[in-house]
Amino acid sequence: MHTSTDVFAKARDHDRAELLAAAREADILPYFHVLTSPAMPIVEMEGAERIMLGSNNYLGLTGDERVMQGAEDALHRFGTGLTGSRLLNGTIPLHLELEREIAEWMGTEDAIVFTTGHQANIGTLGTLLGPQDTVIADSGDHASILDGCLLSRAKLRPFRHNRLDKLEKMLQRAQDDGGGILVVVDGVFSMEGDIASLSEICDLCERYGARLMVDEAHGAGVLGARGAGTAELLGVADRVDLRTGTFSKSLASCGGFVAGSAEVIEYLRLYSRAFLFTASAVPAAVGAALAALRVLRSPDGPPLLERVLANARQLRDGLEERGFAVVSAQALALDAHVQEHAPGLLPGTGSDPRQQTIVTPIVPVLVGDDWKAALLWRALYDAGVFVNTALHPAVPPGGALLRTSVMATHDEATLARALDVFATVKHEFESEHGPLPGPHGHASPA
Repeated sequence: MHTSTDVFAKARDHDRAELLAAAREADILPYFHVLTSPAMPIVEMEGAERIMLGSNNYLGLTGDERVMQGAEDALHRFGTGLTGSRLLNGTIPLHLELEREIAEWMGTEDAIVFTTGHQANIGTLGTLLGPQDTVIADSGDHASILDGCLLSRAKLRPFRHNRLDKLEKMLQRAQDDGGGILVVVDGVFSMEGDIASLSEICDLCERYGARLMVDEAHGAGVLGARGAGTAELLGVADRVDLRTGTFSKSLASCGGFVAGSAEVIEYLRLYSRAFLFTASAVPAAVGAALAALRVLRSPDGPPLLERVLANARQLRDGLEERGFAVVSAQALALDAHVQEHAPGLLPGTGSDPRQQTIVTPIVPVLVGDDWKAALLWRALYDAGVFVNTALHPAVPPGGALLRTSVMATHDEATLARALDVFATVKHEFESEHGPLPGPHGHASPA
């Protein structure tokens, strides 16, 4: 007689099942809604036009004719799929061009392209780290970083989000672990929208003999004079050992990359199972990413970078003025070299020209309660604005938020219209469900 537990039992009895059923019953589930148009500033979802404030299409390049032509050319030249891994029959000239141009863009010796951004992180961490090593990760790091850490079986020492004192404690403890030490942080954190203090993190890594990997998924194509990410913006690109990123955001496609020294990239080509044992990306995706990168690196790139940051500031300031709890603009200390090479991208607020502030395209709105967040999401959706919703366990208990984000291709009138919707919905929502956190209810990034 069988007495073992049914491995499918968790699918029926998981701790979110009851809440999920209730959300569906109330028709406030904020996930898996169907998009029926391209990912533009205004989209069609489920039969209605809605202002899109939930996309990672930061430069708006998914609708750019040059990017679509890049995808179309690759499709006609190489077909719909390559049906094999990069190792065997899945490498085409576009891969080699893309890897070379990413390395030039990032200022590194070499780069490697993965089929997805998730694979870029797990394929790097799972290959470079082993059980004898220690990996130190910010608690706000993307899930793919955590997955890579777990896959590696390295000793994981997490530290509280953006707390440099906690990072230093983990580095001190790691001195006795044996093996190598790797610190891994997001450049721009995908939920909080704040940036890592990379200059200070580099200092700590150098002091304690650790390597540093930065995930630039939300920084590449957004920050820096050339859009090369947080490390470029803060002037520490030459002090970061590895940078990973994705094509599914500013580069308007799908895939991922790792940029670094030639010896490390070559090692990943030979030993990364996530690279060796997955099919190569479809040619259209590679062609689109390459075309988008070329747009970014052309004279048309800097105006897009300036526009997306200006739009982010308009949205953040407008939400705060309407009584929502949003993060404050983050202060940056930029040296003279960085300031000289990033004119106009960081409007200053202080008397010291080296002190600038940044609002990234990710603008979270703190709600607090999960149910209130879902109800508010639904009210906005019904009023014609789509945003993303983050509930526990994606955020800490009591930390539910609406994650808004902008594109360079949003115009001021569209953002103003979205802000009017937020104001109207807030007034109606609070009359029925009670007050939402106010402008001082959301702490500034650490």
